[in-house]
Amino acid sequence: MSVFLNLIPIPAPLKAQSRVYDLKERLDWGEPALTIIDVRDRHLFKVSHILGAVSLPMNELVARALVNFELTRDIYVYGSTQEQTAIAAAQLRSAGFQNVAELIGGLGAWKAFDYPIEGNSAIVA
Repeated sequence: MSVFLNLIPIPAPLKAQSRVYDLKERLDWGEPALTIIDVRDRHLFKVSHILGAVSLPMNELVARALVNFELTRDIYVYGSTQEQTAIAAAQLRSAGFQNVAELIGGLGAWKAFDYPIEGNSAIVA
């Protein structure tokens, strides 16, 4: 009988709509089998994005996702607005992706919790 089994909580599984702290918990756990997709314009991505996110703008989202990711991969997606995020998630689901989560609040919510970001605005001179 192991006393250590319940000491470290296991993150909740992916939900269709996830909060930033759900994603952060999975990242902190060391969850390697997930991808964070930023569907905003590349210029906005370069300025600031969630640490580890990949840029797949809306006009190339599905085509590039189908080439690069398995249909069973856990995907967290965010855009400039919640509407853009929902559209991107719907497109991925329609293309056959089974585990897609809309990141509620996107980058703004991520920054509000002071979680790590990358990009030009993340560089301190």
